[in-house]
Formats: sequence, C-alpha cells, structure tokens
Amino acid sequence: MQQPYPAHRPGPAARPPEATGRILVVDDDPTVAEIVTGYLVRAGHLVDRAADGPAALARAAAHRPDLVVLDLMLPGMDGLEVCARLRERGPVPVIMLTARGDEDDRVLGLEVGADDYVTKPFSPRELVLRVESVLRRTRPAAVPAPAPLASAGLAVDPAARRATKNGTELALTLREFDLLAFFLRHPGRAFGREELMREVWGWDFGDLSTVTVHVRRLRGKVEDDPANPRLIRTVWGVGYRFEPVGSGEPEDGSGSGGPARDAGADGFDGSAVGEEI
Repeated sequence: MQQPYPAHRPGPAARPPEATGRILVVDDDPTVAEIVTGYLVRAGHLVDRAADGPAALARAAAHRPDLVVLDLMLPGMDGLEVCARLRERGPVPVIMLTARGDEDDRVLGLEVGADDYVTKPFSPRELVLRVESVLRRTRPAAVPAPAPLASAGLAVDPAARRATKNGTELALTLREFDLLAFFLRHPGRAFGREELMREVWGWDFGDLSTVTVHVRRLRGKVEDDPANPRLIRTVWGVGYRFEPVGSGEPEDGSGSGGPARDAGADGFDGSAVGEEI
C-alpha cells in the first residue's frame, strides 16, 4: 500500500502545528505504525510510538498519553499485559488493535480495560474517528456537567467522574461509567445495542459485541448477583433496560425482561470505512 505521507522514524513525538491530544501508538509492524501515525498527525494529534511492551510502558511513564492505540500481538509482553499495567498506573483510554478474528481474543482486550478494539485490516480513518470520540468523552466539557444521578443505591457524579454503590466507590472504565450514567438517565426504557453504541459511544458503526461485553462488565460491578441481574435487564430481541427497583422476575424467559443471556453479535464488523491496512 502506498503511503500518503513521509515515513515516520523513531524519535521525538510527531507533532502537528496545533496538537489536540497526545496519542501513544504501540505496534511492532512499522508499516502499520507509520500509517496510523500519519493519519493521527494529520488529524491534529501529537503522536509517540513504541514497538513493544517495555518501550510502551517507558514512553507512557515519560509522557502520559491521552489515549493509547495498542496492538494485541506484541513480541514478549503482549498487548493484554501492557493494557493491564497501563491501567494500574491510572485511568487511560485504550483502543486495541488485533489481527485475530477470534471473538474470545477481542473480548479479552475489553475485559482487561480496553475501551474498544479494531480488527486488522482496518480503516485508518475509522480509527481516527474512534480516537477522537474517546478523547471528547475524557475531556472536561465546555458546558456545565450534568447534575449527579442516583437510583437503586447507585450514584453517579458526571463532573467528578465518580460512581458509587451504596456509598462504596466503583472502579469503572471510561465506557462503563458513561454506560451507567446513560442507564440512570433513562430508567425503565429499553435500548437496542445500536442505540447504545450511538448514544454512549458516539458511533454510527462498530462491532456491537463491544456493547455486550461492556454491559456484562458493568453488571459484574453493580449487580448483587451478576448471573441473575435485577438492575440492568435483558429485553430479548431488543437490548437492555435499567430497572431502578427490579421487577422481582427471574430472567429465564418467563418474565418481561426476557432471557438473561446477552444478544449475540450480528456480524457487522464496522470495518468498511475507506481504505484498509
């Protein structure tokens, strides 16, 4: 594939005239790293690069990134371990790149704290859109933050980015926090995964299993019994509904909530946006 910009060599971060975010790109494939770097720089971002896990951790320690684009298949220390170590140092959004088509590998990335994944081959322009969507949600809004929300023992303070359950603080990722806040704002209403991806992630495209995994992770943190959820209920054939009190019906298909299992992915991978790498 012909590169539309000069090759980027290791060294100081690539800096556009007006950097809007500091992005750490971690990929051992120099071609992929150069192309991703070029697109991000042209979109106005400051970009650091690393080719392996130890170098990525060193870069992140020297200059804390606003977001990390992280390849899953790295030599030595894989992307899952790098992601976990990055999150031990504090919250940082992560978009994971994976060449694997197996859903279990993509789910693992989300479950160690990645905010999303993009499967190779992918569109660099789609990746830039996802990066900018995440950055918008991590930065203070120009307008006053919404008022605090509380229901069913859960409390969310959007301004402080703090969530609690019965007074105990919850360790939520960026997307888990946004998803919980959205549910609290819309109690009793059923939302499809497409709606949740649009309203919470800000995307009109993408793999809907991202939503499924985040709902499962959120249930694990807010439900008394995640295997029998009473707050975030499955509405079979539709999606999910937040019930502030809970109907008391089991989610076995006999109640209004429908079966407890999450809807499966519909096969749409969101990758058909422009050229791919």
